[in-house]
Amino acid sequence: MIKDKVVIITGASSGIGEATAKLLANQGAKVVLGARRENHLKRIANEITQSGGQVIYQVLDVIKQEDNDAIVKLAKETFGRLDVVFLNAGLMPNSPLSALKTDDWHQMVDVNVKGVLNGVAAVLPVFLAQKSGHVIATSSVAGLKAYPGGAVYGGTKWFVRDFMEVLRIESAMEGTHIRTATIYPAAINTELLKTISEKRTLGQMQSTYDRYGIAPERIASVVAFAIDQPEDTTINEFTVGPANQPW
Repeated sequence: MIKDKVVIITGASSGIGEATAKLLANQGAKVVLGARRENHLKRIANEITQSGGQVIYQVLDVIKQEDNDAIVKLAKETFGRLDVVFLNAGLMPNSPLSALKTDDWHQMVDVNVKGVLNGVAAVLPVFLAQKSGHVIATSSVAGLKAYPGGAVYGGTKWFVRDFMEVLRIESAMEGTHIRTATIYPAAINTELLKTISEKRTLGQMQSTYDRYGIAPERIASVVAFAIDQPEDTTINEFTVGPANQPW
């Protein structure tokens, strides 16, 4: 059941995070929104509240462990518990390695890898203590297959794949009843492309998304489906994309 579950969503200020927040709140979840852009969070929270949903938000930079710890504390203090964390924040400034955009490389590692580590480090003590919880993470089809321009981005998303699988295995072995779900989206219309500064790569990616891209609500429905499963059931992986995209 989704109703009354307390759900933290990172990267909640647009795209998949925003769509998921609105859907889960509409289904009765208590959503806790985190992202860097407070004005966007405030707008989304107001829209959810006006629709009768329960929501709080806090500025969150997933690179900072203290921000992750703070939003977990906020969730528990406000709603009394924490059931799900959706680690959705991510960047995709793709480029050929020969372009040597090393700042982009490190930024992707910081957000896509360290952001997941920081989020799990923040929620795991709570989930271990209550012997329940659900960790959901956004990877990418780039975490399943390689493609030109995506060496570093794909590497960060392969990391998410392995990390989440080990989390599932260890939770089962340790009897902590922590569920996991990793989502591998293909072309979903979000703000990801805005982070690409290498013109040729941007043009190629933009044409792909213009041709195939589908709404972020499609991923939100997958998140809701994963959460709504019985507590004894984990659906560990979802590969999701446009039906007409040969990903």
